[in-house]
Amino acid sequence: MTTTVTGATAEVELAIGGMTCASCAARIEKKLNRMDGVTATVNYATEKAKVSYGAEVSVQDLIATVEKTGYTAEEPAPPEPEGGDPAASSADELRPLRERLVTAVTLAVPVVAMAMIPALQFEYWQWLSLTLAAPVVTYAGWPFHKAAFTNARHGAATMDTLISVGTLAAFGWSLWALFFGTAGTPGMTHPFELTIARGDGAGNIYLEAAAGVTAFILAGRYFEARSKRKAGAALRALLELGAKDVTVLRGDGREQTVPVGELKVGDRFLVRPGEKIATDGTVVEGSSAVDASMLTGESVPVEVSEGDAVTGATVNAGGRLVVEATRVGSDTQLARMAKLVEDAQNGKAAAQRLADRISAVFVPIVIALALGTLGFWLGNGAGLTAAFTAAVAVLIIACPCALGLATPTALLVGTGRGAQLGILIKGPEVLESTRKVDTIVLDKTGTVTTGRMTLLAVHTAESTDEAEVLRLAGALEHSSEHPIARAVADGALEKLGSLPTPEDFANVPGLGVQGIVEGHAVLVGRERLLGMGVPPLERSREWGRAMELPVELARVKAQAEASGRTAIAVAWDGEARAVLEVADAVKETSAEAITRLRALGLTPILLTGDNETVARAVAREVGIAPEDVIAEVLPQDKVEVVKRLQGEGRSVAMVGDGVNDAAALAQADLGLAMGTGTDAAIEAGDLTLVRGDLRAAADAIRLARRTLGTIRTNLFWAFAYNVAALPLAAAGLLNPMLAGAAMAFSSVFVVGNSLRLRSFTAAK
Repeated sequence: MTTTVTGATAEVELAIGGMTCASCAARIEKKLNRMDGVTATVNYATEKAKVSYGAEVSVQDLIATVEKTGYTAEEPAPPEPEGGDPAASSADELRPLRERLVTAVTLAVPVVAMAMIPALQFEYWQWLSLTLAAPVVTYAGWPFHKAAFTNARHGAATMDTLISVGTLAAFGWSLWALFFGTAGTPGMTHPFELTIARGDGAGNIYLEAAAGVTAFILAGRYFEARSKRKAGAALRALLELGAKDVTVLRGDGREQTVPVGELKVGDRFLVRPGEKIATDGTVVEGSSAVDASMLTGESVPVEVSEGDAVTGATVNAGGRLVVEATRVGSDTQLARMAKLVEDAQNGKAAAQRLADRISAVFVPIVIALALGTLGFWLGNGAGLTAAFTAAVAVLIIACPCALGLATPTALLVGTGRGAQLGILIKGPEVLESTRKVDTIVLDKTGTVTTGRMTLLAVHTAESTDEAEVLRLAGALEHSSEHPIARAVADGALEKLGSLPTPEDFANVPGLGVQGIVEGHAVLVGRERLLGMGVPPLERSREWGRAMELPVELARVKAQAEASGRTAIAVAWDGEARAVLEVADAVKETSAEAITRLRALGLTPILLTGDNETVARAVAREVGIAPEDVIAEVLPQDKVEVVKRLQGEGRSVAMVGDGVNDAAALAQADLGLAMGTGTDAAIEAGDLTLVRGDLRAAADAIRLARRTLGTIRTNLFWAFAYNVAALPLAAAGLLNPMLAGAAMAFSSVFVVGNSLRLRSFTAAK
């Protein structure tokens, strides 16, 4: 049982037992919502109730209300202990149902065969049919009868009521015909009826219908249960990703292996090659490649070193790491992902709420329709047998289960598959938003670009070696914390591997840095720094002379600045030697992502606080039209831009990653938060993209639209099935056994159609 307190209300999640169809979930939900201050949502597919309640109600009151309704409520099962086998647990849950199904099929097949094939009908064959059918109807069908009785005690009727009444009626009629009619007469045949053409014939028995319907519906329930387990497999796999044990480094240097639940914020722990990282943290020692594919869907390992953040449940694919824990337990990214997915799976779309309301009144309507069918055919002189056959078919053909499974199974599979690909869908209402959006606003920094300055190019004067430029400039910049300096230093380290240590380092505020590197007096910064005639240091007189950029370097500098990049001059020993181009680099995948978004019918708009020149340069590089660039926007004004676009009649999606994007994400019709961004942005978004790749935005919209399409297909099938099947049954055109098969198939079809979402793949 998970309880969360929010303001004056609390939320609890309960595991519900005993539900057999959507009308069960509707009854429980209705009873809970009648309690003062209670708002409940009961999900048939996940078998959970999410309840908000006030101070005047306790959790025990909620459980008692569920139990009074005829069901059970308790804490959700705890996670599998270390070494536990989830597959074995699933098999244990299904074993009783499987045993009843095997019994039913084994005994029902010869009963149906004897009824359908005259050649198999020998003297007293009806009594053998009774012997075989009795265990099927009583033992195998006991769960239906038990549930129907329990519901009747509470003045309710569910799908089990229809099945129980239908099969017991067929079985009871057959008993009466055998013992008091002519059905037990030697040589009596039993033609397989498909119509109501027969008269009242007291010799007709329906043992094959009673046994066959029970077997078919048990088969449907079993495959439905298995499919529901598969549908939720992605979430269970996500929850099982985390490490079980962790090697903690104690203050005296001692290594101690403890359960991961004992890890605390601030603890330092060891991660050896091939091991899972126990929790979210920061690397304090070592460097390695980390495989995060299980969380982000990104197959390429990410290089990490001292100071880099790492995520729990990812795998250390390279060297030895020492990590300091920054988040543990429910605060970790893995736990938050699992909570987002579970919340989404427990939600209900508007169409599903309509289906639930129909399911709640469906069973009483069907019972009334069955009685009406019986009376109609009797009144029209069709005979008792024909009227009885049609009435039983009506009872058995009705299936609100398919209605109840239509949305939650698609959500289970769709959100679970999304989690495997690094896409988190917050709830079913998000799906409808993805269908309507026609404009997508992209925050530039951290979304379209990397969000960090990068050394893009080195332009050298004649007879100047690029490696020497990088060595001297990189060594000097390595002593500075400025983002541009870090970009130069990182670029130099990446190409050279190591850098010398500078002497007499000094920062010139607003202009650059200076110092002595390998005996050279080096300046790195704006062109103004070179022309100022910086006062010389004692060890070098070269800084005292003003310098100018050569014509070729001046031209390169002007071109770089026209493209929205930052140009940095490098000089040493009194001579300008090079120009470095630094910029917030566009992500390699951004242009491809823009193409995919356009293919989905979306118009991309670039939104940034940067100047117009920089914004247009980035837009040109990724394929966004100049008229779709909105630049020099203050952080607090981003939400106004979204409102203005909505005022123009557009349905707007917004992609962002920073605190200053949170309000705009919340205002947009669809908010997509980059998981590499801030908690505020992720909280405000409707979809979270765990990996920082803009292509995931296109994949997320595709997956959400496909999940919505699957829900609609399921609901159409569920409604169409009942609309078509009930009149056929009432008209006497369906044998009860065929009605049972059709009913079972409808639920299996809906779940099977949802499982097709497991094949969804991110575009390559």
